[in-house]
Amino acid sequence: MKSILGISAFYHDSAAALLIDGKIISAAQEERFTRKKHDAGYPHHAVEFILKNSNIKLSEIDHVVFFEKPFLKFERILETYLAFAPKGFLSFSKSMPIWLREKLFQKRFLFEKLQKHDKNFNDISKIKFSEHHYSHAASAFFPSPFKEAVILTLDGVGEWATTTLGIGKENKIEMIKEINFPHSLGLLYSAFTYYTGFKVNSGEYKVMGLAPYGVPKYKDLILKELMDLKEDGSFRLRMKYFNYATGLSMTNDKFSKLFGQKRRDPKKDLLTQFHMDIAASIQSVTEEIILKLTSSIAKETNISNLCLAGGVALNCVANGKILKKKIFKKIWIQPAAGDAGGSLGAALAFWHKELKKNRKPSSNLDDMNGSYLGPSFSDEQIESTLKALGAKYEKFEEEKLLDEVSKELSNEKTAGWFQGRMEFGPRALGARSIIADPRSDKMQKELNLKVKFRESFRPFAPSILREDVYEWFDIDTDSPYMLLVADVKKNIQIPMSEKDQNLFGIEKLNVKRSTIPAVTHVDYSSRIQTVHKETNLKYYKLLKKFKEITNFPILVNTSFNIRGEPIVCTVQDAFKCFMGTNLDILVCGNFILKKDKQNKDLLNNYKNKIDLD
Repeated sequence: MKSILGISAFYHDSAAALLIDGKIISAAQEERFTRKKHDAGYPHHAVEFILKNSNIKLSEIDHVVFFEKPFLKFERILETYLAFAPKGFLSFSKSMPIWLREKLFQKRFLFEKLQKHDKNFNDISKIKFSEHHYSHAASAFFPSPFKEAVILTLDGVGEWATTTLGIGKENKIEMIKEINFPHSLGLLYSAFTYYTGFKVNSGEYKVMGLAPYGVPKYKDLILKELMDLKEDGSFRLRMKYFNYATGLSMTNDKFSKLFGQKRRDPKKDLLTQFHMDIAASIQSVTEEIILKLTSSIAKETNISNLCLAGGVALNCVANGKILKKKIFKKIWIQPAAGDAGGSLGAALAFWHKELKKNRKPSSNLDDMNGSYLGPSFSDEQIESTLKALGAKYEKFEEEKLLDEVSKELSNEKTAGWFQGRMEFGPRALGARSIIADPRSDKMQKELNLKVKFRESFRPFAPSILREDVYEWFDIDTDSPYMLLVADVKKNIQIPMSEKDQNLFGIEKLNVKRSTIPAVTHVDYSSRIQTVHKETNLKYYKLLKKFKEITNFPILVNTSFNIRGEPIVCTVQDAFKCFMGTNLDILVCGNFILKKDKQNKDLLNNYKNKIDLD
């Protein structure tokens, strides 16, 4: 038995993953345990979970693989500061002590951290390093169902690369092209995230959600002034507008002057039509770059499968357009596409590249087990925790539970759904989800403002039975990880009146657009999760029950957390979130908790206890 522990850490979204004989056993992000969103620290709790879950000691693990090469990264940072000197001295002087204290001697630093799990872990030579973008590429190709595929990775920056193109065949990946720092599509998108007043490495999906409310009127300006984009999708950024290479911010005064407004201060400034138009513009530019890149590599390689990873691969709108334009026959996207997935990629890269192990692609969906790779809790564990918390609950047989929950949902009740193994990656996929009725035209606004405590414009995704997806959406492919966007079918759309079409920005939110308004975005699109009985039988059965009652095989699915907090991990987290929000019911394993039956003293004003993102 060969075991490999993969680790990603020290930038954002730290995580750990375990392979045993090449099979993905478990993976989790550190933030879920520490409750610190995007936790970048050493993933101590994630590693502890992995060891305990497989009943294995760290000293028994054969290899520990870190997801990138610190020396290469240090070289890039030094060369960047030299290239831009004397600019950036402040940023340089702030980052150097950390590099000299920790990052440059990462092997020793990691070794000391690992020894805290097991004092018998005393072989430092077990620690290996992968390359950042190779880790991404490995996480995208090796678990995919393809024998051969083009692999595109796009993110902010790894060591040097920001965009890479590879070809995967059987158990080998060959990297053939790359775009290097400071020219980065991820950092360009993050610059606009920063400019519109959202948090970098966190708020990018808000920009994507805001885009349909705007008009891409600044697209030509971005393409003309901020970059030089070639026909094949390769590009260079004009660095005079950006501050990220040397400064402590993403953009500078020249950037603000170009668009005619200062950066939005999220504490003081409301979102306006200008910000919606800016979001629409950068989203449109991103889509154009991705479509040009994928079109040129499809022609060049003549391979019909595409694998995607890296933070930009979470841009599900762009992914949906690659599919819609039929650039590739099939697309597979790593569900933990960001840096968290680098932990899994590092382990897989070592297994296939260094140990030269063969690969047999899954005959099922893929090798990710639905991405349900985190902790789970038995009914005994759930009940003892609920008792200790002072919760009032009722236990049901599974069939009765599904009847009861689907009935409550059909009456416009909102539910916290806590089942099985926690998801790996940023999306809740029916294990740690908040679920609701998609037919309600009040649901999007209510969930956003009363449960999630977040901006009302944020869209919600539909979970739908895989076999029914084509009846409701313009897509007929597996989308188990909520990483593809498609339009709602024309026959269930409600056309906008002339009066509706004249509305601006957020005013459009209240217009009912389809028979499933809670999951229909303002541009008639939805971010789709197909639910498969092979990977999540209980959730699949719930959707079946809901369909029996309502004729709708769809539920609203959003992550079980409030804005600014990571997705819940434990029963305690779920109960705390339930009691601090306007959720009506909580379903943990085979137990149902109703809000109106709980001890009122346990209610808390959760909203003000979390730093909002």
